[in-house]
Amino acid sequence: MDTVDLTALGEEFTADPYPVYARLRELGPVHRVRTPEGELWLIVGHDQARAALTDPRLAKDARALGWISYDEELMGRHMLASDPPEHTRLRKLVAREFTARRIDQLASRVQEITNGLLDAMLSGPDTRADLVEALAYPLPITVICELLGIPDLDRAAFRAWSNEVVAPTGPEAEREAFEQLAAYLDELIEDKRCAPGDDLMSALIRTVAEDGDRLSRSELSGMAFLLLVAGHETTVNLISNGVRALLTHPDQLALLRADKGLLEGAVEEMLRWDGPVETATFRFTTEPVEIAGTVLPAREPVLVALASADRDPDRFGEPDRFDIRRDARGHIAFGHGLHHCLGAPLARLEGRIAIGSLLERCPDLALDIAPDALQWLPGMLIRGARRLPVRFG
Repeated sequence: MDTVDLTALGEEFTADPYPVYARLRELGPVHRVRTPEGELWLIVGHDQARAALTDPRLAKDARALGWISYDEELMGRHMLASDPPEHTRLRKLVAREFTARRIDQLASRVQEITNGLLDAMLSGPDTRADLVEALAYPLPITVICELLGIPDLDRAAFRAWSNEVVAPTGPEAEREAFEQLAAYLDELIEDKRCAPGDDLMSALIRTVAEDGDRLSRSELSGMAFLLLVAGHETTVNLISNGVRALLTHPDQLALLRADKGLLEGAVEEMLRWDGPVETATFRFTTEPVEIAGTVLPAREPVLVALASADRDPDRFGEPDRFDIRRDARGHIAFGHGLHHCLGAPLARLEGRIAIGSLLERCPDLALDIAPDALQWLPGMLIRGARRLPVRFG
């Protein structure tokens, strides 16, 4: 199989990867590709992606191959880098803090934060704003920081660390961001041990399973890293990508304005059509694995292209059409199987409240930039624009 050089496609691929994924799907559901991280296998078909996300031969723990990521090295193990039974144990210890009841109880606070952010945006001296800066970023970072009990986080610094972690600009800057974030989390955990509060981080420190099991110091650090970064980065881009989709499809925007009952389904279509995670994090073959007639050798890295799978015409009719009345169930924007995003209900809640409130309070909302002039986050992990200039008056 010829290797497809994705690095040669440059910024055009970063800005709009969907035509490339469509051509790859036409050729087959799995391909050997060259990326900035090296050569690997890329799964682009929907059925094959769902199967791969539940295949135990595609492991998350790469230690057996001698590969250790910065987050594991500096902060400790977490769920995204582990397999059963370790993954089962870690998820069980944290899942009790992410029950549907606890998420539902956050709705009023999410609405309150959203209202305050929109008040600030609309009371400014101008009728223009960067929606990422004004709403899409500060809402989820405020929610997750309050949830974890982080009182005085330097959010500017954290944003820089987080952006570098999920969309690295270079090896040295990436390493430095991980080191600074690790030091911060280590101090946070020590503070919570000495002065616990009524927050998720304190609860995780206190949590003891029925058999006496509890998270170790390094596991707490790894879990805090996962919750902080994954707990806001996906939601930032769910909100901004979703609003951009509406503003570039005025017929769909008009439908939603006319019928607020479409909001829940609209958020699902936003996730399917241009979700916040382009590819799932790395998996590794533990033995030769055959996918649609192609054999992936053992000890090989694999990426599952969630963005491509959710535009597969074999699963969704007219997949490139953005349609908020579509039944988008079955999309894998939050993953699938054991590693399905634990925070998906919270992300959906924040997305519905943020987008619904924005449309209600900004009847004249419009893009304030040509869509092809947007600057995109680099890499193939997080899908989103750095800024989303809008006007609202």
